[in-house]
Amino acid sequence: MSEPDDHFFVVDGRRWRRTDPALPEDVAAALRSHLGRGRNAVKQAKRTGDDDALAAARHRNGLAKHGLGERGPEWWTRPEADRIADARAALAELDADDGDAR
Repeated sequence: MSEPDDHFFVVDGRRWRRTDPALPEDVAAALRSHLGRGRNAVKQAKRTGDDDALAAARHRNGLAKHGLGERGPEWWTRPEADRIADARAALAELDADDGDAR
């Protein structure tokens, strides 16, 4: 079992949950890509005052962060297979949403 310090990192005095280290790198990278695009979409929606786009972008960010294990149930308390399955499901939903937006 990991030490609690392995579960979090601190930036400017604020504690953040680390990404689940058990995730396959291709899944984690794809989720990080969705997260980055979601963050950019939040900025754009705030700039234009588009509340619907803002809500959609925040949903995208939340889904990506849940997939990465950075939100939701603590990844270190759950079986690895369940965590990986949840990450793949989040990625599939994000990918499907991208297809709907095209």
